[in-house]
Amino acid sequence: MSIGVRRVYDKPAGSDGYRVLIDRVWPRGVSKKDAKLDAWNKDVAPSTELRKWFGHDPAKWEEFKKRYKLELSSNRQAFALLLEKARTERVTLVFGSKDEIHSNAAVLREYLEQELAK
Repeated sequence: MSIGVRRVYDKPAGSDGYRVLIDRVWPRGVSKKDAKLDAWNKDVAPSTELRKWFGHDPAKWEEFKKRYKLELSSNRQAFALLLEKARTERVTLVFGSKDEIHSNAAVLREYLEQELAK
């Protein structure tokens, strides 16, 4: 169906469908109850090393995307359930970053959409 992205700090919407947190670290200031998640998939998040290297620096964005997609391609089992869900229902990738454009959610969404198109 479709894949959306939403910050964990934004109010969940009824149209979100299957909501999954895709960060390795739980976001500050949000309770599990308020997040209204169906799952927390730490394994699909960028590695700690890659996340720290990137540091949300837009100048490193293109290289971050390449490196993160390489990590994803070597760990297909981490996102297999997301692909399965996205084939039949709306999936919303939930993340904590302030920058929606330069986030792991944006890269993962693009990656999953490419996988779905195959």
